[in-house]
Amino acid sequence: MCGIVGIFDISAKREINRELLSQMNEAQFHRGPDEGGLYIEAGLGLGHRRLSIIDLSHGQQPMHSQDGNVVLTYNGEVYNFPELRKELEGLGYRFKTHCDTEVIVYAWQAWGEDCVLRLRGMFAFAIWDREKQTLFLARDRLGIKPLYYAQLNNGQFIFASELKALKEHPELPREMDPTAIEDYFGFGYIPDPKTIYKHVYKLEPGFCLNIKRGDLAYQPRQYWDIQFDSSLQASEQELAEELVERVREAVAIRTVADVPLGAFLSGGVDSSAIVAMMAGLTEEPVNTCSISFGDAKFNESQFAAQVAEQYQTSHRVEQVDPADFSLIGKLAGMYDEPYADSSALPTYRVCEMAKKQATVVLSGDGGDEHLAGYRRYRWQVYEDRMRSMMPDAIRQPLFGFMGSVYPKADWAPKVLRAKSTFESISRDSVEGYFHSVSINSNAVRSNLFSQQLKSNLQGYQAVEVFRRHQKNAPIDDTRSLVQYLDIKTYLPGDILTKVDRASMEHSLEVRVPLLDHELVEWIAKLPPDLKLNGSEGKYIFKKSLEPYLPNDILYRPKMGFSIPLSDWFKGPLKEQVKESLLSEKMVDSGLFDPDYLATIVKQHQSGIRDHATTMWSLMMFHSFLEL
Repeated sequence: MCGIVGIFDISAKREINRELLSQMNEAQFHRGPDEGGLYIEAGLGLGHRRLSIIDLSHGQQPMHSQDGNVVLTYNGEVYNFPELRKELEGLGYRFKTHCDTEVIVYAWQAWGEDCVLRLRGMFAFAIWDREKQTLFLARDRLGIKPLYYAQLNNGQFIFASELKALKEHPELPREMDPTAIEDYFGFGYIPDPKTIYKHVYKLEPGFCLNIKRGDLAYQPRQYWDIQFDSSLQASEQELAEELVERVREAVAIRTVADVPLGAFLSGGVDSSAIVAMMAGLTEEPVNTCSISFGDAKFNESQFAAQVAEQYQTSHRVEQVDPADFSLIGKLAGMYDEPYADSSALPTYRVCEMAKKQATVVLSGDGGDEHLAGYRRYRWQVYEDRMRSMMPDAIRQPLFGFMGSVYPKADWAPKVLRAKSTFESISRDSVEGYFHSVSINSNAVRSNLFSQQLKSNLQGYQAVEVFRRHQKNAPIDDTRSLVQYLDIKTYLPGDILTKVDRASMEHSLEVRVPLLDHELVEWIAKLPPDLKLNGSEGKYIFKKSLEPYLPNDILYRPKMGFSIPLSDWFKGPLKEQVKESLLSEKMVDSGLFDPDYLATIVKQHQSGIRDHATTMWSLMMFHSFLEL
């Protein structure tokens, strides 16, 4: 895996500051500690940091075509590059290396912008075509690899793998975007294409960008989207068998590497499936790693050990100190903008451990989104069923009233916490889903924000992120609708961002077979009830894995990484969270109501209400301001 940067003078061919380009490149040293390279010509500078994975002695970047007309800086892995190389050789192109980088160079020369349609893998890259005086950028279909960009007032276009590299440029505007703040406190991350800064963007998954010198009117173009059509017609058994074979093939093409290879093994369905498939591909033991927690409520290590024993893997497990607060200060520097998923802490630790035995690891990310594994999907189906039982004119005021008068019972079992359910049913399907995934409700955000921030928002609400994607979403099935929304937002904005930054901090490459776009396209054609069947998520996937994994792995309740934030904020972090939330930085920002900040701290620490999630999102925002 690698880091890329670039400076392109759109309006002229002014000299590029080599020292500045190098400074931007070195800000991403952790993404590629093996080698670094720069390319500069009139009006253009490209940079690259390399983590060597394939063809270790060649493949240095930025890479040139033989005729010198094309230069590439690239982050990612293209798994079908051997097939593409053969096709390109048939067209007359000659290769000097055995890596996928050179394949992209000639794929551009052969097929132009359509080259992205040929690539199977994870990638973010920039190609300079001197003959066409064009800079072309592209990001992979699911958003596994990141790509940030900004247009500066001086006529320069800059891009990088991480926001921290762009922030090295002295001309980068630092004005915060009020709508991004609203999005952050709604979702816990800032969904693409926004960033925390008003004039800096993420290139969205499945999009590309073509910029011609002298043309400031460029616009990102979507080259791929997922289509849910339920067109696969076969028996359940036949589909289950084909699913396993497709997963096995997606795993197999991701095991090619010239460095040590391993896998994350949490003991959940997805990571266990990946390990089971890997074990069948080699006679050597698979390197697996997992972390354990002292608290049994959060500990899956015994299930990971069960799978490791079944497949005789070389298994490493380390216990994470549940009182390890040392990483909290690092998170803002890793993510560069507010990011509130507290599972970033254990994710960092498992990447740190994995690096001790491998440079490349496979993970099970993506299975919950594509195979309907989240519990919230079945709640959405239930709530939509309730919505369909009565007219809007009755349902909205009735359930709205019930939600307003029902007590908020954070302490109670989920079945007794009906307030949120009533509030959700009073809304339409998309608003209801936003209510269920939001880390801070509309009411909390309204109380939290200052009058000035609310004025600057001009009525904007974070649910508009879902509304934008709803226009292209499947509308005939609730399960497919919410899957689509998650694939466009939560998957790239939270899950993949978390893993990319945590792994790259340790110069570790993570590959995600369940996000192979050919596999994803095939799964999207399955009937929805083969993914979420009654209350059973990942139904067809679990059925297909029954010959490979025991039932207590496949059918146990989902756990995931969890952090005891509520206890932290009442105990060991009591003073730290108080100092963060009530600091001068937060008050002087003019973004928050100081009285409400004081109220939630007091209520939480006295045990009246549980505000742990809100407090964590505020604490991470404070850390960002501290930068």
